[in-house]
This record gives sequence, C-alpha cells and structure tokens, in this order.
Amino acid sequence: MPKRLQLLREVAPAKRAAVLTNRTAPEPPIVQERLTGAARSLGIDLVWVDAQNPGDLPGAFAKMSQAGVEAVLVGADAMFFSQRARIVELAARHRLPAVYAEREFADAGGLMAYAPNLRANFHRAAAYVDKILKGAKAGDLPVEQPTKFDLVINLKTAKALALTVPQSLLLRADEVIQ
Repeated sequence: MPKRLQLLREVAPAKRAAVLTNRTAPEPPIVQERLTGAARSLGIDLVWVDAQNPGDLPGAFAKMSQAGVEAVLVGADAMFFSQRARIVELAARHRLPAVYAEREFADAGGLMAYAPNLRANFHRAAAYVDKILKGAKAGDLPVEQPTKFDLVINLKTAKALALTVPQSLLLRADEVIQ
C-alpha cells in the first residue's frame, strides 16, 4: 500500500486521499502503520472509508467526495475484486484518480494498478510443491512474500481525468493501456 500511494502521488499530487477498506477483512495493522507513515512523509492526509458489501460502495464514494478526497487507494479484497467494474465507474464518476491492488482494475478502466505478478507467484508455488514431493515438510519451508510486482497504467483513464502521467513513471510501467 505505501508503494501504491507513492505511485499515485506521482500522477495525482493529492493532499487528501481515501483508503477504501472492508472492515470484515481489514488490512493488517502493520500495513496500516506503514501506509500512515508513508502518507505523513508525502504530506497526504488519509481518510479511511469502509465498504463491507456492494451496496455500501456508492455511499463510500459519496463520503470521499464530502471529505474533499482527491485520490483513492483501493485495497485488496475479494468483494472489491468482484465489484471492480462498479468501483472503477464510481471513481470515474467522482473524478477520483485511483490505484488498485489487482491489475484487473486497470484492465476494467481503472487508472493504475500495482500488484504482485501472479505468474511469478505460481512459479514459486510450483517450486514449493516440488520440494514437498521430494520429502520436505511443508511446515519447515519458509513463507515467502511476492518479489515481482507489475505496474499497469491506463492512459485512457488518465486522459479522461485530465492527468499527465510522468514519462519516468511510464518507463517503469510493465504495461501501458492506450
């Protein structure tokens, strides 16, 4: 989440950003602490907005607008993923630049996604299966965090929001949707 906030700041220099979360599956406290610290260092005031079911989404975006939010971070959540088209549409309607935790949001018209590369994760999973089949105990294997992340930028959405994506960011992108 802190890296997503930094990337969003490069495109949309917001002073106030919302974090769309689901209280039924909240971000771990360490993620919240790191995100709050990153926001403080970037001079961004965070507003935490909860949506627990699809019916909460319009009200959540209305709350963001009322709070003077200029950008939004959408956390990784199964409900958000299933409602990605609606979330992207609500962000567009409220003219909020948004960064997402899954690349499918950018494919659906979202501005930007910074997400673990699933293909790389599947390759790592295969290596674990191989070790287990060769006799290793699953409980003895270390837990690994994703090491490869993809940055996807949707230039159509940037244009619709009248945003200029810096060339330096476009060069770092793994995919640019025209």
